Amino acid sequence: MSILDELRKLSTAEEFFEALGVEYDPAVVRVARLHILRRMGEYLHKGGVDETSDAEARAACQDFLAKAYADFVASSPIQERVFKVHKDAVKPTEPPKKQFVALNLGGGGSAA
Repeated sequence: MSILDELRKLSTAEEFFEALGVEYDPAVVRVARLHILRRMGEYLHKGGVDETSDAEARAACQDFLAKAYADFVASSPIQERVFKVHKDAVKPTEPPKKQFVALNLGGGGSAA
């Protein structure tokens, strides 16, 4: 079974750290567990781990998890903006479009 298959069976962030042998502070993981795993997934996606041997894939997964964890040791989930809700929170808002109301200036009213 490949390392990616093993990781797919895990359900908690702590299991990922233990399976890959990456040291962690439980206080950091408690606050940013989903963010860390999401960032690791981004690194995996960019890293092309599928085309490597299992030993290389395991080493890459360890590196990606350690790198993702380090991102949140040095920063916070809000600052890292991994999830869309956080990205949208700082997205510049577009100014509201001004409505155009045409005025009929040509005396089209009826005379009584």
